[in-house]
Amino acid sequence: MAERLKKGSEKAFEEIIYRFTPLVSNIIKNISCGYLSGEDIEEVTTDVFVTLWKNADKLDVNLLKPYIICIAKSRAKDRLRRENHFETVDIDSVDIQDDSDILENCENQGLVHDLKAEIANLKEPDREILIRHYYYYQPVKKIAEIMEINIETVKSKLQRTRKKLKDALINRGY
Repeated sequence: MAERLKKGSEKAFEEIIYRFTPLVSNIIKNISCGYLSGEDIEEVTTDVFVTLWKNADKLDVNLLKPYIICIAKSRAKDRLRRENHFETVDIDSVDIQDDSDILENCENQGLVHDLKAEIANLKEPDREILIRHYYYYQPVKKIAEIMEINIETVKSKLQRTRKKLKDALINRGY
């Protein structure tokens, strides 16, 4: 499917849209934390697939799903920033600005693998707070409510955990 898309197949593009629309919509919905309407989510979802189509010739066919996920996250965050609804701090060291940066980010699988390994080694509740914030895009306030801890505690744990991860990745050569 990805190979056909790369060659410009509209049929492959339709298949990809059909297959990945639920995933893309859920990512955008989770990132938006209720700030985007259903129509906004549909609009951002459409933008994700337009971006994919425009950059299909650059696509690494083995990274279709990660590439789509990266585009969805980037477009959702862009929309929230534009509307001043973004409550989380971005863990990514690179601020994705254009489509070529997204592709470069998605292709850096070694970093992703090592980051996941380091996250798996974190102790609780640090790991849960980090995952809730950066993977489920829950705002600090919501995490504090769910985990029944102080907002400032959540913020300080996120800060310390980011530093721990940064140091660990530097030690791994990143």
